[in-house]
Amino acid sequence: MQYGKLGNTGLVVSKLGFGAGSLGVGETLPGLVKNIDLNSAEAIVGKALDAGVTMFDTSNKYVSGQSEELLGKALGARRAEAVLATKCGLPIGPGTLDRGLSARHIIQQCETSLKRLGTDWIDLYYAHQTDPQTPLEETARAFEHLVTSGKVRYVAVSNWPAWMTARMQGIGEKLGYAPIAANQVYYSLLGRQIERELVPLAQASGMGLVIYSPLAGGFLSGKYDPDKEAPPGSRRATFNIAPKFEMDHGHDVVDVLRTIAAEYGVPPAHVALAWTMQRPAVASVLFGISRASQLDENLPAADLILAPEHIATLDAITEPAE
Repeated sequence: MQYGKLGNTGLVVSKLGFGAGSLGVGETLPGLVKNIDLNSAEAIVGKALDAGVTMFDTSNKYVSGQSEELLGKALGARRAEAVLATKCGLPIGPGTLDRGLSARHIIQQCETSLKRLGTDWIDLYYAHQTDPQTPLEETARAFEHLVTSGKVRYVAVSNWPAWMTARMQGIGEKLGYAPIAANQVYYSLLGRQIERELVPLAQASGMGLVIYSPLAGGFLSGKYDPDKEAPPGSRRATFNIAPKFEMDHGHDVVDVLRTIAAEYGVPPAHVALAWTMQRPAVASVLFGISRASQLDENLPAADLILAPEHIATLDAITEPAE
């Protein structure tokens, strides 16, 4: 396992992180059904810890709160070995007060998450999305309250554009609040848009980037045949959160991944994960699972370091259009 610091903080995290959004039983979003119960969660989380994974990521939204509850129980007595991250802000009910980044909602949801997770503190607490209805100053004040009260160690944002992240950073600097430690965003060989503004901001400000969907919704695993529909039960057959990309180009990239992977004797997915882990400002890359076997499939990627010439080849073929 490779490790690094979360931006300019002193917090050391595993370069490969565990996305716990699959923990739970039921539909978490339309077309996205999870089926990992407590027994399975305990086995999976225990194996991830044994392999050196320290970054564990969830949300109050995932599987109606089951993800937090099962992750907390699965960590159990090993809680201190984990960097535990969760989020708030997405709708969790039909009411007008069941969403957003108001001080009331943030503080209330943090306390609810602490109970579900069975812990006294959250290491990394995210604003899961932007909230145009709430002033950034109010959100910043709520985050600072959670830090000074000892319930949260570091605060972060997710899916925030560079300009809004920078403004939030400025508010924190002006008022002496805890800095924004990370922004969690989509990033992959087929989705490099964050390199235009967010990566430079992260490098300049010392903010870490935590990445989700590094395989572009599973496409970069190489399991999708260009002449066939997505395999039944696969993520792209039922649900895909990765932004759209030109399919022919995607298959060209997968062909290059296969060629490079053959030189290392690994699957194409490992090369795609390794490329993402080696990008500037990236602190941790989250992998998700829909079945226990995927944990064994993905963990070896944590030790793969690509040669400069292979990184250059992948950079060239996936360079974003201007």
